[in-house]
Amino acid sequence: MDIRTVSETRSTNADMLAWAEGGAAEGLWLRADMQSGGRGRLARNWESPPGNLYCSTLVRLAPGDPPAPTLALVAAVATWEVIEALVPGRARIKWPNDIMVGAAKLAGMLLERTGDAIVIGIGVNVRAHPSLPDRPTTSLWALGAVESDVATLVARLASGFADRLHDWRQYGLEAIRHRWLAAAHPAGTSLRASLPDGTTIDGRFATLDAEGALIVDLADGGKRTIHAGDIFLL
Repeated sequence: MDIRTVSETRSTNADMLAWAEGGAAEGLWLRADMQSGGRGRLARNWESPPGNLYCSTLVRLAPGDPPAPTLALVAAVATWEVIEALVPGRARIKWPNDIMVGAAKLAGMLLERTGDAIVIGIGVNVRAHPSLPDRPTTSLWALGAVESDVATLVARLASGFADRLHDWRQYGLEAIRHRWLAAAHPAGTSLRASLPDGTTIDGRFATLDAEGALIVDLADGGKRTIHAGDIFLL
Protein backbone atom coordinates (compact mmCIF):
# COMPACT_ATOMS: atom_id res chain seq x y z
CA MET A 1 0.00 0.00 0.00
CA ASP A 2 1.52 3.31 -1.13
CA ILE A 3 -0.05 6.37 0.56
CA ARG A 4 1.52 9.73 -0.26
CA THR A 5 0.68 12.94 1.58
CA VAL A 6 1.05 16.58 0.56
CA SER A 7 0.23 19.67 2.58
CA GLU A 8 -1.76 21.33 -0.21
CA THR A 9 -2.69 20.75 -3.84
CA ARG A 10 -5.31 22.00 -6.23
CA SER A 11 -7.05 18.63 -6.44
CA THR A 12 -5.95 15.12 -5.49
CA ASN A 13 -7.98 13.79 -8.42
CA ALA A 14 -6.21 16.08 -10.88
CA ASP A 15 -2.84 14.97 -9.52
CA MET A 16 -3.80 11.30 -9.66
CA LEU A 17 -5.07 11.65 -13.23
CA ALA A 18 -1.68 13.07 -14.24
CA TRP A 19 0.13 10.29 -12.40
CA ALA A 20 -2.09 7.69 -14.07
CA GLU A 21 -1.22 9.10 -17.47
CA GLY A 22 2.43 8.81 -16.45
CA GLY A 23 2.07 5.11 -15.69
CA ALA A 24 1.31 5.07 -11.94
CA ALA A 25 0.32 1.66 -10.65
CA GLU A 26 -2.99 0.60 -9.16
CA GLY A 27 -3.07 0.93 -5.39
CA LEU A 28 -1.38 4.33 -5.18
CA TRP A 29 -3.13 6.80 -2.84
CA LEU A 30 -2.67 10.55 -2.47
CA ARG A 31 -3.91 12.53 0.53
CA ALA A 32 -3.81 16.31 0.86
CA ASP A 33 -4.21 18.34 4.03
CA MET A 34 -5.90 21.03 1.92
CA GLN A 35 -7.19 21.45 -1.63
CA SER A 36 -7.41 24.81 -3.36
CA GLY A 37 -9.62 23.55 -6.21
CA GLY A 38 -11.57 20.60 -4.89
CA ARG A 39 -14.38 19.32 -7.09
CA GLY A 40 -17.58 17.41 -6.52
CA ARG A 41 -19.99 15.71 -8.88
CA LEU A 42 -21.50 17.64 -11.79
CA ALA A 43 -18.53 20.07 -11.79
CA ARG A 44 -19.41 21.56 -8.40
CA ASN A 45 -16.74 23.27 -6.36
CA TRP A 46 -16.09 21.57 -3.04
CA GLU A 47 -14.83 23.44 0.00
CA SER A 48 -11.68 21.87 1.40
CA PRO A 49 -10.79 23.29 4.83
CA PRO A 50 -7.98 21.74 6.90
CA GLY A 51 -8.80 18.75 9.07
CA ASN A 52 -10.95 16.81 6.61
CA LEU A 53 -9.99 13.82 4.48
CA TYR A 54 -9.22 14.53 0.82
CA CYS A 55 -7.74 11.59 -1.04
CA SER A 56 -7.64 9.81 -4.38
CA THR A 57 -6.60 6.42 -5.66
CA LEU A 58 -6.62 4.66 -9.02
CA VAL A 59 -7.76 1.35 -10.44
CA ARG A 60 -6.32 -0.11 -13.63
CA LEU A 61 -9.11 -1.81 -15.53
CA ALA A 62 -8.39 -5.39 -16.55
CA PRO A 63 -10.14 -7.77 -18.98
CA GLY A 64 -13.09 -9.40 -17.26
CA ASP A 65 -13.63 -6.62 -14.71
CA PRO A 66 -17.23 -5.57 -14.05
CA PRO A 67 -18.33 -2.28 -15.72
CA ALA A 68 -16.09 0.63 -14.71
CA PRO A 69 -18.92 2.89 -13.41
CA THR A 70 -19.73 0.30 -10.75
CA LEU A 71 -16.49 1.19 -9.00
CA ALA A 72 -18.63 3.97 -7.51
CA LEU A 73 -20.41 1.28 -5.50
CA VAL A 74 -17.08 -0.26 -4.45
CA ALA A 75 -15.86 3.11 -3.17
CA ALA A 76 -19.15 3.76 -1.38
CA VAL A 77 -19.11 0.45 0.47
CA ALA A 78 -15.45 0.78 1.48
CA THR A 79 -15.97 4.33 2.77
CA TRP A 80 -19.19 3.44 4.59
CA GLU A 81 -17.46 0.54 6.37
CA VAL A 82 -14.77 2.86 7.73
CA ILE A 83 -17.38 5.38 8.89
CA GLU A 84 -19.63 2.68 10.36
CA ALA A 85 -16.80 1.61 12.67
CA LEU A 86 -16.61 5.17 14.04
CA VAL A 87 -20.29 6.10 14.30
CA PRO A 88 -22.16 2.77 14.30
CA GLY A 89 -25.68 2.82 12.93
CA ARG A 90 -25.64 6.49 11.96
CA ALA A 91 -24.59 6.62 8.29
CA ARG A 92 -26.28 5.30 5.15
CA ILE A 93 -25.31 5.27 1.48
CA LYS A 94 -27.31 7.39 -0.97
CA TRP A 95 -27.08 6.35 -4.61
CA PRO A 96 -24.58 6.02 -5.99
CA ASN A 97 -21.89 6.86 -3.45
CA ASP A 98 -22.73 9.69 -1.05
CA ILE A 99 -22.55 8.84 2.65
CA MET A 100 -25.41 10.44 4.54
CA VAL A 101 -26.50 10.87 8.15
CA GLY A 102 -30.19 11.51 7.85
CA ALA A 103 -30.47 14.23 5.22
CA ALA A 104 -26.94 15.55 5.88
CA LYS A 105 -23.99 14.66 3.67
CA LEU A 106 -20.92 13.28 5.44
CA ALA A 107 -18.80 12.01 2.54
CA GLY A 108 -18.79 12.04 -1.24
CA MET A 109 -16.86 10.63 -4.15
CA LEU A 110 -15.88 11.58 -7.69
CA LEU A 111 -14.80 9.10 -10.38
CA GLU A 112 -12.87 10.19 -13.47
CA ARG A 113 -11.21 8.19 -16.23
CA THR A 114 -8.07 8.41 -18.32
CA GLY A 115 -7.27 5.47 -20.56
CA ASP A 116 -7.53 2.24 -18.60
CA ALA A 117 -7.29 4.08 -15.26
CA ILE A 118 -10.27 5.03 -13.11
CA VAL A 119 -9.35 7.70 -10.57
CA ILE A 120 -11.52 7.69 -7.45
CA GLY A 121 -11.57 10.79 -5.27
CA ILE A 122 -13.02 10.48 -1.77
CA GLY A 123 -13.79 13.29 0.63
CA VAL A 124 -14.94 12.81 4.22
CA ASN A 125 -15.94 15.65 6.52
CA VAL A 126 -13.91 14.91 9.64
CA ARG A 127 -13.50 18.13 11.68
CA ALA A 128 -15.60 20.56 9.64
CA HIS A 129 -18.46 20.53 7.19
CA PRO A 130 -19.13 23.10 4.47
CA SER A 131 -22.26 25.20 4.26
CA LEU A 132 -24.03 24.33 0.99
CA PRO A 133 -27.01 26.18 -0.50
CA ASP A 134 -28.95 23.09 -1.56
CA ARG A 135 -28.34 20.47 1.16
CA PRO A 136 -27.26 20.05 4.80
CA THR A 137 -23.89 18.58 5.74
CA THR A 138 -22.28 17.09 8.83
CA SER A 139 -18.89 15.83 10.05
CA LEU A 140 -17.49 13.00 12.14
CA TRP A 141 -16.62 15.44 14.92
CA ALA A 142 -20.17 16.82 14.89
CA LEU A 143 -21.36 13.24 15.33
CA GLY A 144 -19.12 12.76 18.37
CA ALA A 145 -16.21 10.90 16.75
CA VAL A 146 -13.68 13.51 17.90
CA GLU A 147 -10.87 10.94 18.07
CA SER A 148 -10.97 10.62 14.27
CA ASP A 149 -7.82 11.71 12.43
CA VAL A 150 -7.21 11.75 8.71
CA ALA A 151 -3.98 9.73 8.69
CA THR A 152 -5.67 6.79 10.40
CA LEU A 153 -8.77 7.14 8.25
CA VAL A 154 -6.92 7.03 4.93
CA ALA A 155 -4.94 3.96 6.02
CA ARG A 156 -8.14 2.15 6.99
CA LEU A 157 -9.84 3.28 3.81
CA ALA A 158 -6.99 2.09 1.58
CA SER A 159 -7.05 -1.33 3.23
CA GLY A 160 -10.83 -1.65 3.08
CA PHE A 161 -10.98 -0.48 -0.53
CA ALA A 162 -8.43 -3.13 -1.52
CA ASP A 163 -10.64 -5.79 0.09
CA ARG A 164 -13.80 -4.59 -1.66
CA LEU A 165 -11.94 -4.24 -4.99
CA HIS A 166 -10.88 -7.88 -4.63
CA ASP A 167 -14.53 -8.87 -4.07
CA TRP A 168 -15.59 -6.87 -7.14
CA ARG A 169 -13.09 -8.69 -9.32
CA GLN A 170 -13.28 -12.14 -7.76
CA TYR A 171 -17.03 -12.47 -7.20
CA GLY A 172 -18.53 -9.88 -9.54
CA LEU A 173 -20.75 -6.88 -8.98
CA GLU A 174 -23.43 -8.86 -7.13
CA ALA A 175 -21.18 -9.22 -4.08
CA ILE A 176 -20.75 -5.44 -3.91
CA ARG A 177 -24.40 -4.77 -4.72
CA HIS A 178 -25.42 -6.94 -1.77
CA ARG A 179 -23.16 -5.00 0.62
CA TRP A 180 -24.28 -1.68 -0.84
CA LEU A 181 -27.97 -2.46 -0.32
CA ALA A 182 -27.32 -3.51 3.28
CA ALA A 183 -25.69 -0.12 3.96
CA ALA A 184 -28.15 2.04 2.01
CA HIS A 185 -31.29 3.85 3.14
CA PRO A 186 -34.19 1.38 3.31
CA ALA A 187 -36.54 0.51 0.48
CA GLY A 188 -39.48 2.90 0.47
CA THR A 189 -37.39 5.99 1.28
CA SER A 190 -38.85 9.02 -0.52
CA LEU A 191 -36.51 10.72 -2.96
CA ARG A 192 -36.31 13.17 -5.82
CA ALA A 193 -34.12 12.53 -8.84
CA SER A 194 -32.82 15.47 -10.84
CA LEU A 195 -31.95 14.07 -14.25
CA PRO A 196 -29.31 15.26 -16.74
CA ASP A 197 -32.01 16.57 -19.10
CA GLY A 198 -33.29 18.93 -16.38
CA THR A 199 -36.42 16.97 -15.46
CA THR A 200 -37.16 15.71 -11.96
CA ILE A 201 -38.81 12.54 -10.75
CA ASP A 202 -40.32 11.94 -7.33
CA GLY A 203 -40.66 8.41 -6.04
CA ARG A 204 -39.46 5.88 -3.52
CA PHE A 205 -36.23 3.95 -3.42
CA ALA A 206 -36.81 0.36 -4.57
CA THR A 207 -33.44 -1.31 -5.17
CA LEU A 208 -30.49 -1.45 -7.58
CA ASP A 209 -30.65 -3.44 -10.77
CA ALA A 210 -28.05 -6.05 -11.64
CA GLU A 211 -25.79 -3.37 -13.17
CA GLY A 212 -26.00 -0.96 -10.21
CA ALA A 213 -28.57 1.46 -11.66
CA LEU A 214 -31.14 2.98 -9.31
CA ILE A 215 -34.72 1.69 -9.51
CA VAL A 216 -37.42 4.06 -8.27
CA ASP A 217 -41.05 3.18 -7.51
CA LEU A 218 -43.35 5.84 -8.95
CA ALA A 219 -46.66 7.05 -7.54
CA ASP A 220 -48.60 5.58 -10.49
CA GLY A 221 -47.33 2.10 -9.68
CA GLY A 222 -44.65 2.07 -12.35
CA LYS A 223 -40.89 1.89 -11.97
CA ARG A 224 -38.10 4.03 -13.39
CA THR A 225 -34.48 2.97 -13.83
CA ILE A 226 -32.00 5.82 -13.38
CA HIS A 227 -28.46 5.56 -14.69
CA ALA A 228 -27.36 9.14 -13.97
CA GLY A 229 -28.71 11.99 -11.90
CA ASP A 230 -28.62 13.89 -8.63
CA ILE A 231 -30.61 12.24 -5.84
CA PHE A 232 -32.18 14.10 -2.92
CA LEU A 233 -33.77 12.29 0.01
CA LEU A 234 -37.14 13.77 0.98
